[in-house]
Amino acid sequence: MTRDEVLDEFRAAGALLEGHFILSSGLRSPVFLQKAKVFAEPARTERLCKALAEKVRAELDIEPTVIVSPAVGGIVPGYETARHMGLKALYVERQDGEFTLRRGFELSKDDKVLVIEDIVTTGLSSRECIDAINATGATVIAEGCLVDRSGGEADVGVPLISLAQYKVPAYEADKLPPELAAIPAIKPGSRGLV
Repeated sequence: MTRDEVLDEFRAAGALLEGHFILSSGLRSPVFLQKAKVFAEPARTERLCKALAEKVRAELDIEPTVIVSPAVGGIVPGYETARHMGLKALYVERQDGEFTLRRGFELSKDDKVLVIEDIVTTGLSSRECIDAINATGATVIAEGCLVDRSGGEADVGVPLISLAQYKVPAYEADKLPPELAAIPAIKPGSRGLV
């Protein structure tokens, strides 16, 4: 699946939005990828995650044993990618502000973990997720995501395999261009949910 085909899936779902958005990272952007609209459509989600599973398999030398995703945004693509790879799908959740495995999920020191994210912008959630996995003794071998908004600049600490790179401008709140500052900001993301 090409970058344009991935973005066409987002457009077709009404999920490529324009305006003034506060991203989960705190940065501001004129573009937001509302992946929840994509994930509301099982057939569309399946196409994207199957393509991600194929790309990950083609690029990895080591076979993962399990997929772990950060809640909330990574749960659906993590599950669907795991389904196409024949793997178990776990997720980490925030507890007291830190990602941790809950709900009886466990990893062993022998697990080779593939982290699956929805959208990567700065890589902060990814690094927090990877830190939580590393704390269990398991090994994170790579991360896959549907869209890398950093255009390949985000450092998640492991190889990042994206289905599409889509460099979108992102600004500090006090460094907005005038045209963006003139539009009221909305925060459509999930960071900060309990």
